[in-house]
Amino acid sequence: MMEISQSLKSTEGSKHFPLTPFRILRGLLCLTIYLSTAFMFCVYFIPLAAVVLRLFSVHYSRKSVAFLFGLWLGLWPFFFEKVNKTRVIFSGEKVSVEDRVLLIANHKTEVDWMYLWDLALRKGCLGYIKYVLKSSLMRLPIFGWGFHFLEFIPVERKWEVDETVIRQLLSTFTDPHDPLWLALFPEGTDYSEEKCVKSQKFADENGFPVLEHVLLPKTRGFHACLEILRGSFDAVYDVTIAYKNQCPSFLDNVFGVDPSEVHMHVRRIPISDVPTSEIEVTSWLMDAFQFKDQLLSDFTVNGHFPQEGTEEELSTVKCLINCAAVLSFTGIFIFLTFFSSIWFKVYVGLACIYLSCATYFNIRLSAVFGSNETVWYRRIL
Repeated sequence: MMEISQSLKSTEGSKHFPLTPFRILRGLLCLTIYLSTAFMFCVYFIPLAAVVLRLFSVHYSRKSVAFLFGLWLGLWPFFFEKVNKTRVIFSGEKVSVEDRVLLIANHKTEVDWMYLWDLALRKGCLGYIKYVLKSSLMRLPIFGWGFHFLEFIPVERKWEVDETVIRQLLSTFTDPHDPLWLALFPEGTDYSEEKCVKSQKFADENGFPVLEHVLLPKTRGFHACLEILRGSFDAVYDVTIAYKNQCPSFLDNVFGVDPSEVHMHVRRIPISDVPTSEIEVTSWLMDAFQFKDQLLSDFTVNGHFPQEGTEEELSTVKCLINCAAVLSFTGIFIFLTFFSSIWFKVYVGLACIYLSCATYFNIRLSAVFGSNETVWYRRIL
């Protein structure tokens, strides 16, 4: 606990809330809850929803996984907004609950991707988010299992390595009946002053726009997503994220010391308005990031984005019901594992072995008994 306190002490004076023993203990308790609930949901639900059911229907397997793990993911917005008292303020355009979308966002800090859950929860689409994320996150204990079976797309940030994987995995998402929010951070890494200087130098030398608040976007992954899934997308959601005072770290979130406010500006661009050729897509994405840069510049001056108030506050009652459901499931699973038949312990052990192997070897299943679905079971190289 001393190490945790010291890691935040240097910036404690500028935090929204002071780091107190109560906040440290509360944060550690929440992390324990996240780990225990994630573990139990993975070992008891994934073998049924993402393995057995998937042998019969990929569509219904994905719907089941989205519902079950949407319950678990709902703990995070509840923690951010109701426990940490972080205000999440939406502006721009309202988004449709029925859209199948490619979502692009700027990457200010390591926790941006978590706050997209606050938007998805309000739209009832929390379980449908799939991220393109760095492959090292797939190796996290327990959470990596969830990322794999939620079908997140791992990348090494080297196009010659990533192109084959991205195209193979994206080709499994072409069914328009499968709800999808595919989230991509085109900058490829989180923002820092040092990275910004390098990005500006590269832009200046190569005739690209010189940006101040975002990095120059990488376009090949974005174009690949459009090329493969354009026929099933309804729109692109262009999300710009900003924080009051300073950007939070993961530990700031855990202990509830920052951020005080998260601002998200949303633009909905119909897919028909996005160009098709790679050259035009590159120009379109550069324009989108110039627009983000101007939005963030105005935010620095004004403290808010235009057209605020597009989404309502989360319902405390619904959040508590969701939390109670997750904790109830977890309590039942803990009882079955430790205080019931030995066969439950055997089941948990076998499930852990399978989850570890499937994640490590990147094994993905498709329908075997479904009449209209292609069979594949292989390691993605």
